[in-house]
Amino acid sequence: MHLGEVIRKYRKRKNMTQEEMAFRLGVTAPAVNKWENGNSMPDIMMLAPIARLLGITTDELLSFREELTAKEIKDIIEEADRKLKEQPFEEAFQWAKQITEQYPNCEQLIWQIAVVFDAGRILKAVPGQERYDSMICEWYRRALESQDETVRQEAADSLFSFYLRNKEYEKAEQYLAYFSIQNPERKRKQAQIYSETNRIQEAYQAYEELLFVDYQMVNAALQGLYLLAVNENDLKKAHLFADKQSQAAKCFEMGRYHEVSSQLEIATIEKDKDAVLKIREEMLNSVDDIFSFTRSPLYEHMNFKEVNEDFLKELKGNLMQCFQDEEN
Repeated sequence: MHLGEVIRKYRKRKNMTQEEMAFRLGVTAPAVNKWENGNSMPDIMMLAPIARLLGITTDELLSFREELTAKEIKDIIEEADRKLKEQPFEEAFQWAKQITEQYPNCEQLIWQIAVVFDAGRILKAVPGQERYDSMICEWYRRALESQDETVRQEAADSLFSFYLRNKEYEKAEQYLAYFSIQNPERKRKQAQIYSETNRIQEAYQAYEELLFVDYQMVNAALQGLYLLAVNENDLKKAHLFADKQSQAAKCFEMGRYHEVSSQLEIATIEKDKDAVLKIREEMLNSVDDIFSFTRSPLYEHMNFKEVNEDFLKELKGNLMQCFQDEEN
């Protein structure tokens, strides 16, 4: 947005005519008209009074805080891709610098420009590409200041990858702080650093913990889908999700109890006596080994609490009571 367009936008927002604005600034109405149409520029000494009159900062007046639409950002990035393909890298890079100077507060654009040129120099095998490190990292760090959490996290991810690629592991690790502790990506990236720095046991444990949490998430999602299908009385789809739960339990080596227990409810709903009896028998036979996953090679570096035999007896007793319920 040009200066004249900014003046027109905020003048109208203030419900001022060009004549009123001119009177308050001590200039002529035709002068204001020329500003707005881009035929002339206000004197530099007029910038502060214009900004105060319009209720904006001089940065906003000069479009330094201009917001770009998603489409405008997309168009600029497409232009960057085209320039990388058609022009020498240095020439395209200088164009990119001018764009980031033109929109210095559009962190989304700056981050995407950094990603495009960071990857572009590698793909084009640009000679002496390390001389662009400073500017590209500066773009990433500016994106870290964004009010948009997604942009901040993407910028942190890019900086993590940059320093990991350059084997600067301590710097890479600093950017994990931008990821929530609950975010699996944080643990996965930490595992990468453990692996790269020869902390093998820690790497195994981190990856195993990720795997274990992934199973819990997959199982919970499938259970949610199963319940939706049951509520819609779509038993065919319910069977599909129950079967997937069984397959997931087998894939993640959670043990026979977890493989068969997901089938119990659908068999009960369908009043399939033979299936219910078979599942009941398998569950009761495997309840003593319900924590067999703690012995799986998939989780051998994880620390699990010792299984309490009293707990297993109580669980088995509760199952027996449930199965003996007349209605069930």
